[in-house]
Amino acid sequence: MPYSSEPMFPGWSGLESSVGASASQEPVEEAAVGLVWEVGSLLEELEGAGIGTSAPCPGTNRLVEARLGVGAGLFTALQCKSRPAAAHALRVAMTCSGWAEQLGLPARDREALEIAALLHDVGLIGLPDEVLLKPGPLSAQERELIDTARMQTVEILRASCVVPEVLEIVRYAGAWYDGSRAGYDRRGQGLPLGARMLTIVEAFDAMTNEQVYRAAMSRERALAELFRCAGSQFDPYLVEQFALFAETGLSTVRQAVAGRWLERLEPAAGNRFWGFSGQFGGTRPPDILDLFIGRLLENMYDGVIFIDTALRILLWNHGAERLSGISAESITGRSWSPGLLEIRDEKGALIEPEECPVACTIRSGVQSLRRLTLTGRSGRKVPVDVHIIPVASERAVEGAIVLLHDASSEISLEQRCQSLHQQATLDPLTQVGNRAEFERVYEAFIHTHLERQLPCSLIICDLDRFKQINDTYGHQAGDEVIKALAGLLKAAAHPGDLVARYGGEEFVLLCANCDNASAARRAEQIRQAFAQLRLPCLGGAPVTASFGVTEVQPGDTPETMLRRADRALLLAKSRGRNRVVQLGAGADLREGLPLWNLFQQKPPEADILLQQRLVTPVPWSLAMEKLRGFVADHSGRILSTQNDQIQVEIDTSPSRTRRASDRPMTFLLDLRMKEFRQTRQADRGAAFGRAQTKIQVAIAPKRSRDRRRTDVVARAREVLLSLRAYLMADDDPQPDVGWEPAPEKKSKGWLAWLWRK
Repeated sequence: MPYSSEPMFPGWSGLESSVGASASQEPVEEAAVGLVWEVGSLLEELEGAGIGTSAPCPGTNRLVEARLGVGAGLFTALQCKSRPAAAHALRVAMTCSGWAEQLGLPARDREALEIAALLHDVGLIGLPDEVLLKPGPLSAQERELIDTARMQTVEILRASCVVPEVLEIVRYAGAWYDGSRAGYDRRGQGLPLGARMLTIVEAFDAMTNEQVYRAAMSRERALAELFRCAGSQFDPYLVEQFALFAETGLSTVRQAVAGRWLERLEPAAGNRFWGFSGQFGGTRPPDILDLFIGRLLENMYDGVIFIDTALRILLWNHGAERLSGISAESITGRSWSPGLLEIRDEKGALIEPEECPVACTIRSGVQSLRRLTLTGRSGRKVPVDVHIIPVASERAVEGAIVLLHDASSEISLEQRCQSLHQQATLDPLTQVGNRAEFERVYEAFIHTHLERQLPCSLIICDLDRFKQINDTYGHQAGDEVIKALAGLLKAAAHPGDLVARYGGEEFVLLCANCDNASAARRAEQIRQAFAQLRLPCLGGAPVTASFGVTEVQPGDTPETMLRRADRALLLAKSRGRNRVVQLGAGADLREGLPLWNLFQQKPPEADILLQQRLVTPVPWSLAMEKLRGFVADHSGRILSTQNDQIQVEIDTSPSRTRRASDRPMTFLLDLRMKEFRQTRQADRGAAFGRAQTKIQVAIAPKRSRDRRRTDVVARAREVLLSLRAYLMADDDPQPDVGWEPAPEKKSKGWLAWLWRK
């Protein structure tokens, strides 16, 4: 589906799923260490640290002031109107800056792109709140208002910015590459390079951040969507370049850009873009009582929601996240409605907006206590005791506090997982679960989530250069470092999660009801916090850790998921350490298809169990990388490669939850992979194309005795499901397009039969 270049509100989001950090691990000067710590703090503010406040972050202001100079007042106006939109703009600007530097763009072009990306949504300040804060998809009329807001951005910048390149980028940031979107007089390479880059980064940032009505996509799924829209909405060449650039870790890029802005830009460097002068102020530091209140609200098991008189959500704590499945960052600032959680009354009837108990309490100023039922994002109905308390000043009622207490008599999945955690055998040094306990819990944890169709993720982390710490400071200091990392992992764990010491300086974190994007975000927060620790046992020297993240996906077994997470950790180490790498597309449960619709009829030859023609939106080179990951995680072997035909051997081991009499089974997979560039004609005669990869796959058992097994087809289906997930492939809607006639083979085996078909 196409992704619209709209600002950060309904239909938009922006937090990366492939994250990282500075690759440098060598000793640095004290001033440089201070700068790295400061940059880390500013980026932590950017990622949403703090409890339910809409005030601008002081650190964010410093970054923007360094880049925009007096023009930072425009960004502050956007920040006051919508903090999520401002944070989205800053992330996009820093990503564009790093990408421009990697592509070797001249400094003037890179600076114009940075300014345009920071301010491309300034026109939002003129949007009505009911559109800006709408907790759902926009209507056609509301999308017209969004287009108007983008044009207002151009007018605002035209009145103040003296660099025409900035206006060009903002003007064409919403244009489609093939010229099919109305309102633009350019297409293809006629569009400014900066506008084409900004459009891609905006869309990627949108897809990888969670919204009230849509969970964030994993990094790989978001890249697949970019490839699907390449040639129509996006420049296909730049999409391929961005996919390579994103491999470096976008958080690493943003940290480098933040350091450059703070360290190298002269105080007045940003002023040359503007035709006026002004002042840029800071904000009051938080009161100590606010910190205590914030910590209390973060750790309450019950849900707590603050709502003002305009029915706007001011705060949504972790308890509310647990009950609803909706993150605070995606819903804070939106309008409250009983329909958000499908709240039902005591008789099971949906509560209409005009009968909303929160609105009634704000109007009357009288407390309310009722037993209601809400439905979270997972679809699970939860009975809750809802206590609504009016908040009044000396003059009038200012809003209401909503307390949600889980009144369910059934033990939830999170509670049972938490019970397993509490009964775990603890590691004596760190007081987290040991490896034996992880192995006891892990398989049941994965199977429970798969059965209930809930996402879950696995984070593996490892201390960087730990041997040097032991050799330099001693083993006691090494133990203190291990305990410090374990403490951060325990603090980041949610109810239902499991933290365990996997071995030595390596830890695992099982994340219940958590997708790829959320797990990568949590891993990045842990990484940043750990890199900023100054441990006395090391004389204040910094220590870093590397992280691998993955989510369970169709066809997974506990073994393949663990190998994929471990492979992500090895990639993080090989790319410079002190970073987070996320692998796997995850599972989009909303788009799942029944098994009978996924597989074709069994062919007449008894050896062939399953065959299918698939298509993936990525080029052949990326498809091959994903296939290599599939083979590695399944402990498979590539038997032969000839032109576009590959034969793979895969072993499937029975789960420990199955019968003890079950034996491993080996399958042969024959794949034919061919890149196909789909060309479409634009409205004005120009042709645009995007690369796809078509795949023919056939699966057969290797041993003749396995063909008589009763579960052979079920095992083969699991392998095919897993292959589809790794390749992010769908059924090929045009199976005969793009294939050359298959050559006749002398062999009369099952592979020759398949290609003749």
